[in-house]
Amino acid sequence: METEIVLMHDVPGLGAQGDIKKVSPGYARNYLFPRALAAPATPRHIKALEIEKAKREAEARRALEELRREAETLSKASCTIQVQAGEDGKLFGSVTAAHIAEALEKAGFPLGKRQVELEEPLKELGVFNVAVRLHKEVAATVKVWIVEK
Repeated sequence: METEIVLMHDVPGLGAQGDIKKVSPGYARNYLFPRALAAPATPRHIKALEIEKAKREAEARRALEELRREAETLSKASCTIQVQAGEDGKLFGSVTAAHIAEALEKAGFPLGKRQVELEEPLKELGVFNVAVRLHKEVAATVKVWIVEK
């Protein structure tokens, strides 16, 4: 005999929040219910979870729209990085994602170096378009000027 439950949180190996699953009564009674990971699959619990899910989805949509607006602003921005270079425009060293993230932070856009998508370090003077990933669905392109000191 199995007990029907609704998951209140993600449970590895069982399912995601909001899933309705059938589990053994002992597993539900001794593990899931005391830890508030699940609740009996009653209409009341299912309805409460649907309301909570709708709130989370609305919040996620608002956050995504905010990130899209931020990406639009970021796309209009540029940053300048001064480096030492040889006569032929080759850099002594290279400009990495960390350098670009630091320059963008000074320009008022706090980003992590992992958000800057650079296939390989930049090794010459010039203007480069660099992709910046704000979210898995939102990216922006920033102009990076590499100039000689």
